[in-house]
Order: sequence, then C-alpha cells, then structure tokens
Amino acid sequence: MKVSVAMATYNGEKYLKQQIDSILSQLGNEDELIISDDHSSDQTPAIIKKYISEDHRVKLFMNDEKGVTSNFENAIKRTQNEIIFLSDQDDVWKPEKVKTVKDYYEKNPTIQMIMSDITVVDNQLNTTIESFYEFRGSRAGVLKNIIKNSYIGCAMSFKKELKTKILPIPRNVPMHDMWIGLVADMNKSALLIPEKLIYYRRHDATVTSVENTSSLKDKILWRFQISSLLLKSFITNR
Repeated sequence: MKVSVAMATYNGEKYLKQQIDSILSQLGNEDELIISDDHSSDQTPAIIKKYISEDHRVKLFMNDEKGVTSNFENAIKRTQNEIIFLSDQDDVWKPEKVKTVKDYYEKNPTIQMIMSDITVVDNQLNTTIESFYEFRGSRAGVLKNIIKNSYIGCAMSFKKELKTKILPIPRNVPMHDMWIGLVADMNKSALLIPEKLIYYRRHDATVTSVENTSSLKDKILWRFQISSLLLKSFITNR
C-alpha cells in the first residue's frame, strides 16, 4: 500500500525540519509528502523548497483560502496514494508509525480510518501527558464524539476511498479531524489502536489544542450543525 502524508504548515520554521525528517525516514520511494502552506511569513516555504530540491517525494502547494481546515483540505485533495496520513508541522513521528498503521489496515480490510494514541510533550519533547486516549477518554462512536470529541488529526490516517465522503470539509464544523472521525464512524469504519505513535508537541505557537475551550452556546450550535451535516453526508454517500 502506497502512502501519502498530508501536512499543513503555517510559520512552522522552528520545528518543521525535525518533523519532516521523522516522516521521510519511514516513506518508500513511491510514497509522497504533500504539504499545503497557509501563507507563511517566516522561513517555512524556504525549508520546504530545500527538501523538494533534494527529494522527489516532497511537494508543496499554497492554500487558496486561509485557516487550518482549508489548509488540511488543500493537502488532502492533492494526495494520490491509497493510505493518507495527516500531519502537523511541529510533532515527531515515532519510527514505527507508518509500518504499524499499514499492518492494521492489512489485517482489517473493512476499516477506512485509523487513529493511534499519542504522547503529549513540551518544546523539548519532555512528556506532559502520557496518553491522549486517557486524557480525552478516546473511543469510536458517533454519539460519543458529538457529545465529547476525542479525535485528533495528527494521529489519523484514512484510506483513499474515504476522501469522497469527507471532502469538501464543511467550514462550519469545529475542526477537520472531528469531521473525518465522525464520517468514518457513520460508515462504521473507524478503528482506534492503542499504540502511541507520535510525540505531539505543545508550545506557545501551537494552532490546535488538546482541550475544548469553546463557550456553551458555541458547543450547542456546532453539535446541531455537525449532526445535520453528518446526516446529509451519510444520505448522499449511500
């Protein structure tokens, strides 16, 4: 199974090289790293272009819109291979990540989305939360993840056939990863595996969060919105 990695970047020069190196070391010659950049103003594009000049697997596309969701959508829609991994710009993949996930897909042919556990770390990769699963109470299930989302994109991968069901990602969902996880749940094709396969780095400039800080009003609104969107998507893709 060939692999595509869909990475979203934005002013990520500080940790980007470490993340890219941890990914490329696990990819085969026919795999690819697709990067969508959200109009970075630092050295992020220059770092990526240097990789492009040295490695045919790395490709860069600029995000036509602005924002995390559209940036990931832009990367995802450019991917070509059978298994698509999502990637942040500032984490570190453990060396066994790609092989472990591919093995699970081979053993579970009906599964379309796999998420692993992760270890949350600080700037220097010191552990701050040993298990994201334990911290968020992660498990699959539509109702469970509408009530309290436990999906996190950096630990996700999915098969190519799921792309038609998740794209375009609605702009009024809280985050892209929640949408992907719930669409997989609606199709009874989500699998959460116990292995911790990423060092998930938290720092002052991090865009995403392990905690939900939305207001009660916003939480009620997006739960209603995402429930309606999921039902519509499920009917459309039947």
